[in-house]
Amino acid sequence: MGREAIEDSDAFVTEVCWHYYVNEMTQADVARQMGVTRLRVNQAIQRAKSLGFVKIQIESPFLPRVELQENLKAALGLRRVVVGSANEADYDYHKPVGAALAALLAERLATGGWTSLGVSWGLTLDAAIRKLTRQSHPDLEVVSILGGTAKGSTLNSFGIASGFANVLGARFSVLTAPIYLSEGIDRELFLSQYALKEHFEKFKTLDAVLLTCSNVSEKSFLVEHGLPHGLTPQVLIDAGAIGDVLGQFLDRNGASVSEAVDNRTVGMPLSQVLDVPEKIMAAAGPHKVEIIRAACKRNLVDTLVTDDVTARLLLADAPVQASDAE
Repeated sequence: MGREAIEDSDAFVTEVCWHYYVNEMTQADVARQMGVTRLRVNQAIQRAKSLGFVKIQIESPFLPRVELQENLKAALGLRRVVVGSANEADYDYHKPVGAALAALLAERLATGGWTSLGVSWGLTLDAAIRKLTRQSHPDLEVVSILGGTAKGSTLNSFGIASGFANVLGARFSVLTAPIYLSEGIDRELFLSQYALKEHFEKFKTLDAVLLTCSNVSEKSFLVEHGLPHGLTPQVLIDAGAIGDVLGQFLDRNGASVSEAVDNRTVGMPLSQVLDVPEKIMAAAGPHKVEIIRAACKRNLVDTLVTDDVTARLLLADAPVQASDAE
């Protein structure tokens, strides 16, 4: 053990690293060969890293996507970002995000301990259902958190809740109501009906929610087919709306633009969404960049599932610190 008293010179540190990284010896083996303690070997390896003697380079085709996810997570202040790869030549902003969401759900259901999952509706969630493999979660209840429209049966409230429940082997509860009440109907009185009151109670104990969003244009199924009579896209735009989450329209800062519209919406209030432990938003497309950012500002998103096209657009207009992270 005579070498123990020798100062850890650069030559010593380099020799340790050569055996450890190049010869692939264990720290114990390096210590025996060089006649020093394992602790000293470990300290030499750490010193090499701090001095820049050792540089770890990851070569993987998945690295750019991981970088994109981490940069976007930092820019939007999120817990997690999952980015799917889109086909830019034949762009579809539902399928890659649906596939990415399906993979995330399989992971979270295996480890998350969820017993109650709230779901919105839309084509992206419908795409996720089609990508999920059949599972068995008899203790899980899928709860629809937004009323439906008269059109779009597979992507509507019943279709999404029952679709997730079927493929996940779970129970489901549907919000059997229109997304917007007719003008003049008292919302509190309407929701006091026993079945609806019981359903709304379930919102208080959700473990996670799956949210979608859209802008105020013909690309939005809600705008095209679900707005209440007398409410036009232009009225919403004039009020500052750039999109909706759960039928409630937000401005660029994430603030609601119309209390009147919010009070006619039959769904989970955004104020209540904030209390859910895990908030997952699945959304992509250039037309959704502003509303995604607004939803994040409102703290409605913990995990964002999107595609690489949308992720790059979100980063392009992000604050300066995001470009520093790049």
